[in-house]
Amino acid sequence: MHGVFREYYEGATMELFDRDLENKDWVILLLDNESHGVQGFSTLAFYTTSFEGAPCSVVYSGDTIIRSTHWGSPELPRAWVRTVLEKSAEMPQPLYWLLISSGYKTYRFLSLFYKDFFPRHDTPTPPAMRDLIHFLANERFGSAYDRVTGIVHLGDGATPLKSGVAEVSKERMQDSHIAFFVQQNPGHGRGDELVCLARVHPDNFTAAGRRMTR
Repeated sequence: MHGVFREYYEGATMELFDRDLENKDWVILLLDNESHGVQGFSTLAFYTTSFEGAPCSVVYSGDTIIRSTHWGSPELPRAWVRTVLEKSAEMPQPLYWLLISSGYKTYRFLSLFYKDFFPRHDTPTPPAMRDLIHFLANERFGSAYDRVTGIVHLGDGATPLKSGVAEVSKERMQDSHIAFFVQQNPGHGRGDELVCLARVHPDNFTAAGRRMTR
């Protein structure tokens, strides 16, 4: 897993990788059918907290990457959705996906699979959702989180994407979601992470999201 990760991220030391992995509950692996070698993965942490006096369940995505030869494959997102629904079945509702993103490709998953997610370009974040984002981000990242910008600054712990992995071309900027991500996270190239949130529930899945559950 670390070998795949360091192919695409700068500063991806084993120490940082282990530190992230120690705080996760599950790993989803994308394996090659022939060699059984790791071609991608995503790490997940599940937990329940209390927000404004009510229980709130969270799935937090950690390190995630897919080798370029498998870009466009639905296998990892399909396994992600199925795993989250299975492992969270006994957790109190509502369940939220807490995502931090330093690359537009990860952020773009939100619009592909969820009807409502925040922040987004076409509607302001509702006050209740904004407060929940601040609460969860402060709880998990502490002083590394800037509530004014919605950005997590990891400092020496940042692992920015390598050049060429997720370059934002002029053509890409025609996509309103990508343009918004770049505007909201101008430091993405140095590993700054935009905090995002979406409710994980069938009612909030797009048609593509529903296909991932089949």
